[in-house]
Amino acid sequence: EEDMYRDAEEIEREKILLCETSSSEHKVSVAPETDIMEYCRKEWRGSTPVAIRMRKGYEAVAQKFASIRRVRGDNYCALRATLFQALSQTTQLPSWLRSEDFTMLPENLLSKYDWIKQWQLKHRLGRKMGEISDEIKEYLMLLRKKWKNISEIKGPVEKQEACDKLFKNEEEEYSLYEALKFLMLNTAIELYNDDKDGRRVPVFSWLLFARDTSSNPCQLMHNHLNHIGHSGGLEQVEMFLLAYALQHTIQVYRLYKYSTDEFITLYPNDPEEDWPVVTLITEDDRHYNIPVRMCQETVL
Repeated sequence: EEDMYRDAEEIEREKILLCETSSSEHKVSVAPETDIMEYCRKEWRGSTPVAIRMRKGYEAVAQKFASIRRVRGDNYCALRATLFQALSQTTQLPSWLRSEDFTMLPENLLSKYDWIKQWQLKHRLGRKMGEISDEIKEYLMLLRKKWKNISEIKGPVEKQEACDKLFKNEEEEYSLYEALKFLMLNTAIELYNDDKDGRRVPVFSWLLFARDTSSNPCQLMHNHLNHIGHSGGLEQVEMFLLAYALQHTIQVYRLYKYSTDEFITLYPNDPEEDWPVVTLITEDDRHYNIPVRMCQETVL
């Protein structure tokens, strides 16, 4: 299957890297913080137009944030960066996680949509329907438990330590991404049905289902969601879907768009006022890093 995110050489490099690192005990998911301009100078030394634009982009971000944390650049990258930021700043369990029927989602959806049996779980194929339902339910329960635990931690240092610890536990971390992907599918089904029933839906929903490869939720699952984390990452329109699934606004500094209207992009563009905002940085809309340590606003 062709990967629209990466060229052949990059995929080959990653395969070599995977072979080299698979024996190592632990792969860092979110690296410790480093000064944002130091990071920029190390990454973008040249005098090409691209390097100059990136440096200017980083300078603009540095007006707001002092540091950056590099996020492991596999195909879960967008999910990892978004979830890490959401958990790092959470102070309460979101209402959608408190809902009584939250953990019944897999069962409810599977009873209505037979095609969900083909949902692919973490590299393992050929599950029976009941197993899929039970396993996704476990992932959703884990997401609720971790979110609740971290939201109850008052001290910012302790909260950060709890997040760092969670993202060092590979088994739990990847289970959480599977939960997010399933929530994205659930959100897509809701939007698709709302549109069919003549209810108002956000513009991105039309774009999501206007693609040849995802004209309905079943196709979206087969051609996109099943591949996230394996052979592809999140496309732009799926960043909107993730934002809606989490009921968080995702604010992204898109450095290669510096000096254009799209330098700071919001997913969704017209966010709900009560949604928390998480901030990410990207150089290419594929790999996302995390800006941290917001600078204090200075009054001129």
